[in-house]
Parts: sequence; structure tokens; C-alpha cells
Amino acid sequence: MSELFGDRLFNALERTDPAPGMLLVAAPGLVAGEFTRSVVFVIEHGETGTFGVNLVARSEVSVDEVMPEWLAITAKPKALYIGGPLSRDTVLCVGVTKNGIDPAGNPQLTRCANRIVYVNGAADPAELATDVDGVRLFAGYAEWAPGQLDEEIARGDWFVAPALPGDILAPGPADLWSDVMRRQPTPLPAFATFPVDPRDN
Repeated sequence: MSELFGDRLFNALERTDPAPGMLLVAAPGLVAGEFTRSVVFVIEHGETGTFGVNLVARSEVSVDEVMPEWLAITAKPKALYIGGPLSRDTVLCVGVTKNGIDPAGNPQLTRCANRIVYVNGAADPAELATDVDGVRLFAGYAEWAPGQLDEEIARGDWFVAPALPGDILAPGPADLWSDVMRRQPTPLPAFATFPVDPRDN
């Protein structure tokens, strides 16, 4: 990415380490195919690497077409999202619990942050309805080898920020990348309107 957006912007900010329940927000100038203006929710991060799902890449495929049993608890838009470039024949599920629900009481739910949970895809969705406000289904995921993500963050490709429940279940018209940028420390909100193609500016 360019020196302008790497060195002068993200590299100048106070660093937050990636962890489960955090967001990886693509730098404004990052042009890396599927990761341009992406917001990746981190599901796991540790010595063996990092993996998560891109919250912004919605497909044209309806959940009803591929996993109709999940339709009732899937948040609108009820579409299958593209979680990342790897293993797109694998579907991952992330959800948001209802207020007052302790995920520890349900073995199908693993708490990531706030009310955000990683959901066992083999669970019976009908049995989750009383515990979750909604879920999102992702085909595939993004993954980084040990040390790889740290190098990309140090280079200024990603900004790490806490995730909110609303990020997981964002409505279809939302521009999640811009919304997340607007709530970050200065100067990031100023870049919330950064165009996909800088030539459009």
C-alpha cells in the first residue's frame, strides 16, 4: 500500500493487538483484491495463526437456497456472505445473543466478545432461537499463518478495533467499513468517505 496511508495513517496510531472478537479494518489505500474496504471479524488468534470472516462481502445466494433450516434465525439480509478466499465449501456461523443470555450455558455457542458468539454449524438452529437475536452465515474464511498478520499490521495494512454486535448483523444498505471508521480515534473518521477507487475522489 502507499506510504501515505501506511506510514502516515495506520502506522502512526496506537496499536491494539488482534484477538478473538476484534475487527481487522482494511487501510483506506489497501488494494488487495477481496480485502479492499474489508472488515474481518477475528474468530481465533494464537500461536497457530489467525482466522476470521469478512463481514462485508455479501453474495447473491439466499440462505434459503443452501441452508433453509437456518433461515428463521438469520438476520436480514438473509444472504450467504463470503467469509474469505479459503474453503468456500465450508460454512461458518457467527451470531449475537439476546440480552441476558450467558453463552456458557449453551455448548453450541462460543463467546468471542460482548454478545458476539461463534456458533457450531452442526447445531440445530431451532434450538438456538431462544438464545440468539440473529446469526450470519459465511462461506469460507480468511486465514493468516503465524506472524503473517503481525507483519501486515506493522506495514499499515490493517487497523485493529473492537467489534460491536451491530457489526455482525449490519443491515444490507449499511457501509460497514465507513461506519467502523467513523467511530475510531482521530484521524480515522476523516477517511470514512474514502472511495473504493481513489481516482473517483
